[in-house]
Amino acid sequence: MRKLAVLVLAVAMVAACGGGVVGVAGASCNAGQLTVCAGAIAGGARPTAACCSSLRAQQGCFCQFAKDPRWGRYVNTPNARKAVSSCGIALPTCH
Repeated sequence: MRKLAVLVLAVAMVAACGGGVVGVAGASCNAGQLTVCAGAIAGGARPTAACCSSLRAQQGCFCQFAKDPRWGRYVNTPNARKAVSSCGIALPTCH
C-alpha cells in the first residue's frame, strides 16, 4: 500500500509541476493521466476501463516514460507490462 501511495503522490506532483513532455508525432505525454492505473501498476490489480483508456491515450509515450528516471521504475515492472497486455495494447520496443 505504501508503494501505491508513493506512486500516486509522485505522479500527482510531477503532473502539477508540468511534468508532461512531447512524445511521438507531437503527442502530449502526461504521466499524470496514468494515476487511474496506480492499482494495476503498483499493486497488480486488474486494470479498469479508465486505466486502459488512459494507457491507450499515452501509448506513444511509453518509451519516454520508461527512460525517464521519475517513471522508469514504475513502467518497467512486470505489473505495468501485465496491465498494458491486459488492455490489449502491444508493448513497444524501446531503443
